[in-house]
Amino acid sequence: MIGRLILSYPDAARRTGVAFILFAITAGLYAMGISSAWIGYLIPASSGWLADNNGLGRLLAAGMIALILAANWIALRQLTRRQQIIGVWLELFLLLMLFFYSFNLSLPFIAKKIGYMISQGVVTTLYISAIAIVLATGIALAGAIAKLSKNGVIYGLATFYTSLFRGLPLLMQIYIIYLGLPQVGYVIGAVPAGILALSLCYGAYMTEIFRAGIQSISRGQSEGATALGLSSSQTMGLVILPQAMRVIIPPTGNQFIAMLKDSSLVSVVGVWEIMYLARTQGQTEFRHIEMLITASMIYWILSIGLEFLQSRIEERFGRFNVR
Repeated sequence: MIGRLILSYPDAARRTGVAFILFAITAGLYAMGISSAWIGYLIPASSGWLADNNGLGRLLAAGMIALILAANWIALRQLTRRQQIIGVWLELFLLLMLFFYSFNLSLPFIAKKIGYMISQGVVTTLYISAIAIVLATGIALAGAIAKLSKNGVIYGLATFYTSLFRGLPLLMQIYIIYLGLPQVGYVIGAVPAGILALSLCYGAYMTEIFRAGIQSISRGQSEGATALGLSSSQTMGLVILPQAMRVIIPPTGNQFIAMLKDSSLVSVVGVWEIMYLARTQGQTEFRHIEMLITASMIYWILSIGLEFLQSRIEERFGRFNVR
């Protein structure tokens, strides 16, 4: 019945749908307790009425926001796809900055501390993450090959490793490596402990990614390579892996970004990376939120850099597979 009405009266159905969406947004914002104070800032003369009619003021504020969102949607629809993407990014970034601005941040304090956070914290974070990424990739490749092995001992070792390090929280792994190894006579520094924990943890996750990527290549590829006289290692390195990279790179790139952010956990053992400096530098003048927001933005910028690199690598291997 409803479907027949929509097909018979498409214009009326579209207008009804738009009205329902506006009503739902208005009701949702009102239920969330949206404040009408911003209307008073824009129209000072309305401040008294808004104070006397709190409920109506909130309803008016919710309705105005819904209309602004609708107008913004209509305006964006007039642009090209590229312009729409840029416009959405700019609008959301502006809203994010306004949200941070509402915290009454001390910009001079941020400007005074950000240089040291970049020169010390960013360098340490990138140093730890880069080494951990290389080690985790090697571990994942070895683990994936081991899980595809027909040897029961090798397969058992690989499955036990992935089960253990995927099952333990990363923070627990850092503590066990940093505090546990000295109990058996091997003293390890904070930075090597953090790198080792990140490598083992993400190597376990990436093992399954590499295994799935390798298994996505048809058996005929390896059989053809064997028929050409290639050894097992040559088949894996020259035939299977180059094709599997198209499947492996997207989820692996996500793991690298997650590892970059999880490197903040090594601050618990005293490594002077971004998170450690954000906590310690903010304590000097009780400006914790300034440093935490600054650290968050730095992590975001670094993640954007990794996303860009990942897209370039995906594009390169995409062209390779097309050829």
